[in-house]
Amino acid sequence: MEQESKEKLASVSSLVTVFENSRTPGAAIRVSKLEAECHLPGYSLTPSAEPWKESHVGESLGSEPRTVSRRYLNSLKNKLSSGAWRKSCQPEIHPGPGTQMPEEKRIVQELLETEKAYVAHLHLLDQVFFQELLREARSSKAFPEDVVRLIFSNISSIYQFHAQFFLPELQRRLDDWTATPRIGDVIQKLAPFLKMYSEYVKNFERAAELLATWTDKSAPFQEVITRIQSSEASGSLTLQHHMLEPVQRIPRYELLLKEYIQKLPAQAPDRADAQKALDMIFSAAQHSNSAITEMERLQDLWEVYQRLGLEDDIVDPSNTLLREGPVLKISFRRSDPMERYLFLFNNMLLYCVPKVIQVGAHFQVRTRIDVAGMKVRELTDAEFPHSFLVSGKQRTLELQARSQEEMISWMQACQAAIDQIEKRNETFKAAVQGLEGDTQEQELQSEELGLRAPQWVRDKMVTMCMRCKEPFNALTRRRHHCRACGYVVCAKCSDYRAELKYNDNRPNRVCFHCYTFLTGSVLPEDKEDRRRGILEKGSVAGSEQSLMCSFLQLVGDKWGKSGPRGWCVIPLDDPLVLYIYAAPQDMRAHTSIPLLGYQVTAGTQADPRLFQLQQSGQLYTFKAETEELRDRWVKAMERAARGWSPGRPDDGDLSD
Repeated sequence: MEQESKEKLASVSSLVTVFENSRTPGAAIRVSKLEAECHLPGYSLTPSAEPWKESHVGESLGSEPRTVSRRYLNSLKNKLSSGAWRKSCQPEIHPGPGTQMPEEKRIVQELLETEKAYVAHLHLLDQVFFQELLREARSSKAFPEDVVRLIFSNISSIYQFHAQFFLPELQRRLDDWTATPRIGDVIQKLAPFLKMYSEYVKNFERAAELLATWTDKSAPFQEVITRIQSSEASGSLTLQHHMLEPVQRIPRYELLLKEYIQKLPAQAPDRADAQKALDMIFSAAQHSNSAITEMERLQDLWEVYQRLGLEDDIVDPSNTLLREGPVLKISFRRSDPMERYLFLFNNMLLYCVPKVIQVGAHFQVRTRIDVAGMKVRELTDAEFPHSFLVSGKQRTLELQARSQEEMISWMQACQAAIDQIEKRNETFKAAVQGLEGDTQEQELQSEELGLRAPQWVRDKMVTMCMRCKEPFNALTRRRHHCRACGYVVCAKCSDYRAELKYNDNRPNRVCFHCYTFLTGSVLPEDKEDRRRGILEKGSVAGSEQSLMCSFLQLVGDKWGKSGPRGWCVIPLDDPLVLYIYAAPQDMRAHTSIPLLGYQVTAGTQADPRLFQLQQSGQLYTFKAETEELRDRWVKAMERAARGWSPGRPDDGDLSD
């Protein structure tokens, strides 16, 4: 048994000697003698002084891949507890005739033998590939030395650790196995140094890309690698395959230690130390796993930054991409939504416009919204289903997803990022949910006036100034937006400037209400609010503050020949009156009808969606979009005509 072990040790040592001697004068004689004495299994040495220089640059290594895919890297993480690393080509230990080696010693012997073979591979990487490429870079100046150092990362440190410390310690312990039959304490002492592999693993994909790039780019670079790869000493494997050995090594330690602990007797003195050593090896493996994950995260992040044009204020390696995808932006001026693209990071939301000519950057960043202080909620908008609101300090966006599931996914991703920021900073409170949520939200908006970008009211939602109630027209009274509250106002009502914190304290157009609130200035008497008229009752856009509200077509000569649509509301605080507005956000109704005493009649056979209000020669005809909506309006008006109010018992609910 000892004779066989010595022969195997000689074979590994001989392989190392080949690389060392083959680069010195007179190496051919020593190599020939070594071949004759050791008869290396699997390595047929030639009498050439430099066996890897026998092939030419044009010679190919067949169909060996030159790069290692990310899929392969991912598979490494999934195989930590797999037995697939135990290759059939690893040396097997056979006890001599008449002897029975203990199972735990056999595993330690296998650990030692595989370590010797691994050190030989490290020698090939560090002392042959690395040093030969460095020598060529210094002499020919055909490629930078820094490229070579980046490709091999910290392989020299890994090689020195295993050759000078780990392997000798294992060898000494096995030689003294009879007196000290344990291995756990040795691995415990040296296992913390295995964390140096994380740097190598993290750099692996970049190293593979550099290797592929400079193999195509530099003929001398390719020539050196091809010479060494073509030698029998390299085992006809590419440099990339040799570079994978360190990535695979720690999982092999873990597998061998697991098997060693399983074979130990129950009362073995090494069981506790071996278990602790296994935990430390597992920690080192997780460290390498984390390095692979971090490498993939940075790679994905870099690809995103390239698509965004590498803007200096965006590129940050500490960011994490949470979600990306196309959305539709609901415009406050246009009727049709616009194609946009979102990138959600852990600390910011990027609102982007796809470029028509995608040369270089694929997107132009329009707005960056900080996640800190951001809010997200669903919008109830019949015209734009699956829409949601993202409100941030820099800007507020009304967005539309392609489906309900996609909208929910976006909202959940945004809320998760917000919750994480709030948890970390402990400065933001979760929004209070409850019956009084609308009132609290309104108070919060007044407190934060000027601190965050408002939600702009869409142009088509109003026909008159939301402050002075004067109707808009295309020439003398055009629409403007208050940058503080988002209302649509006329030029006269928005002829003020106030510094807004969310816009870096730059002066912005604001309405006179916001100007007073933000600056504390007293308005002239002619600017103060006059007494409200009977029709100056703000419209209710939703069903929360109304008994019934929807668009109805106004039919008959009373409304004009065109038969316009009107936003009709029976408010909760005035349940016996029907208010008709030109648009849902108007602050003044153009018509109000006291419903008490009116007779309500349903539709005709010609058009069942029609219904009428009639009293003392007054006749109003309306047309609903559906028969179901008509029935609800008829029921609501009949109640009001009878004098019903919300505080009295009811026989049904009219709300959506």
